[in-house]
Amino acid sequence: MNTEFFIARRIIRGRRGQKKVSRPTARIAIAGVAIGLTVMILTISIVNGFQLSIRDKVEGFNGDIQINNLDNNNSFEPSPIEIEHAFSDDIGKISGVKHIQVYATKNGIIKTKTENEGVILKGVSKDYDWTFIKKNLVKGDVLSLNDSTPSTDIIISKSVANALDMDIGSKLLIFFITKTKGADSGHFNYEQRVKTFHVKGIYETGLEDFDGQFVFTDIAQIQSLNFWKPKQIGGFEVQVDDFDKVDSLTDKIKGMIGVNLNAQSIHEINEPMFSWLKLQNTNAYIIIILMAIVSAIAMVSALIVLILENTSMIGLLKALGSRNRNIRQIFLIDGAYLIFWGMLIGNIIGISFCLIQEHYKLIPLDQSTYYMPYVPIYFNWFYVLLLNIGTFFTCMLMLILPSFIVSRITPVRTLRYS
Repeated sequence: MNTEFFIARRIIRGRRGQKKVSRPTARIAIAGVAIGLTVMILTISIVNGFQLSIRDKVEGFNGDIQINNLDNNNSFEPSPIEIEHAFSDDIGKISGVKHIQVYATKNGIIKTKTENEGVILKGVSKDYDWTFIKKNLVKGDVLSLNDSTPSTDIIISKSVANALDMDIGSKLLIFFITKTKGADSGHFNYEQRVKTFHVKGIYETGLEDFDGQFVFTDIAQIQSLNFWKPKQIGGFEVQVDDFDKVDSLTDKIKGMIGVNLNAQSIHEINEPMFSWLKLQNTNAYIIIILMAIVSAIAMVSALIVLILENTSMIGLLKALGSRNRNIRQIFLIDGAYLIFWGMLIGNIIGISFCLIQEHYKLIPLDQSTYYMPYVPIYFNWFYVLLLNIGTFFTCMLMLILPSFIVSRITPVRTLRYS
């Protein structure tokens, strides 16, 4: 057995059996590392969970990539494009593209006897992926669409339903302003049109900026309102398998669709939202750094106390010919032992809390403020491993400097007063 390891183990055993100053200090150091690692695991899991939850909701409304006319300028009154573009089949064959679907949007005002509510009517077709809406549906069902008869069903959000006092089966009127060409082709006329719809489903995502705007219906209704042909749509939405590849796939799609059309990634469409989400990473990094420093300081304090408490032993070892380097190794091994126990306890507490919250959702949130009804958790073993490695090496590096106190201790003084 290594001599330094043997002596370090004897120090640890001696600390357990006797009432020494270093005993409570060691416990405080273990607690400091445990608390620090627990907070780091919770921070990274909650921040990632929050970001992924918001991202999934934004994706559900917009898709990962949108293709529309170049003159759209993010307008909800787009110029039509032909559904039978040759590129649509080619895009679906790109590696990484999961699904492509058509859509169209139009601004409207829902009117009741007492209330008015401005909305964005999003028209979808049979190829629409209802997974997101089904996941957030609180009442009713999704639309059943076919090519023969335009559906008059509509899906509205819970906030809109509450504002207008509506429920499943309620009839509502939506007023639109439609632009048509006048007798002079250089001028346009605007006329008011109205459509009757029946509430088929009610959804709630918690993103009020979207819930308060979007309602879903048959794309044929928008084609009729805009005097479009059956093969004309507002644009395409593309869903991808790997979100990290959205930007690269957007660039690839831009090279396929020609100069009259534009492809925008979800980052470009919702730039303020994703900029805000990136700021959460900064907050997480600050908390992790602070917790790592707290853990390291607790360990430094424990090591200093441990060295001072064992000055007699250090003097004796030096008198017997031990080098400063070998004695420092003894106390670094003891410090590593304390770090190990602190990390073990921190992992148990942090991981247990994450798994419990992920499965049982015990801690609620105000959805109107935080966009979700409970604290979100995204638990990733790789991140936990990185945090453990980072915590261990940070603490060990911080222990190297105080371990040099050993070199200041001389055998003559320590043996004289021992």
